[in-house]
Amino acid sequence: MLNDMKKTPPAPLNERKRIIVVEDDRDFRESLVESLLLAGFDVTGVESALEFYQNIAIKNYLLAILDLGLPDQNGFVLAEYIRNNTDMRIIVLTAQSSLDSRITAYQSGADIYLLKPVDFSELAASISSILGRLDEQPSGQHEKKAAEPVQETTQWALIRRDMALCTPKQETIKLSSKEFDLIEMLASFPNTVVSRQDLLQALDYEDNKYGNRSLDALIHRLRQKGESHRIPIKTVHGSGYSFSASVIIV
Repeated sequence: MLNDMKKTPPAPLNERKRIIVVEDDRDFRESLVESLLLAGFDVTGVESALEFYQNIAIKNYLLAILDLGLPDQNGFVLAEYIRNNTDMRIIVLTAQSSLDSRITAYQSGADIYLLKPVDFSELAASISSILGRLDEQPSGQHEKKAAEPVQETTQWALIRRDMALCTPKQETIKLSSKEFDLIEMLASFPNTVVSRQDLLQALDYEDNKYGNRSLDALIHRLRQKGESHRIPIKTVHGSGYSFSASVIIV
């Protein structure tokens, strides 16, 4: 449980450091967010990996505090994504105390690994240490990164639980089972052309003119869906298809 802290007014918004907390325990998340706000940080709390991806598409954050046991994506996978695709620093805050979990978290990109229940003074010191190192970077380098739009402005998310595709503008596109299976197949092989034969097999279509017509009709319907964003399925003539934008599966 977080320690009680002195009720000092938060710093002005323009002086705060942006932090995002990914924690599915509502009570703990709200307590953590409140404590960090009182400490002068600009904090957003979310309960799932999907909400995390939606938030980073519209706002830059300097640091993420991650629980490992998320409802929709393994926290190690999320940490690896953050390390590979953003400039955010990572604090893992979890009840998992095993050595294997610690090692995997650090290999996935964690800067610091803390256990629940956390002492707030230790958490605050960890955050200040990480952000302090960021402040010590050459000003031009850090300001340039902070001024850039969030890296994944073209980020799509395929949501297994809802059988839906989320666009970069947070529009949710409901999918049929065949549509979902097609996009999942393409998303599972990023930057790779998936052959028509492989798609036909994955979708249980016969490799004949009727099966190929069904595949063409399915792709045509998908391309017409979406209001602000057309689903970016790219045809590679003579080879197959690919998903031509960055997409994650959650």
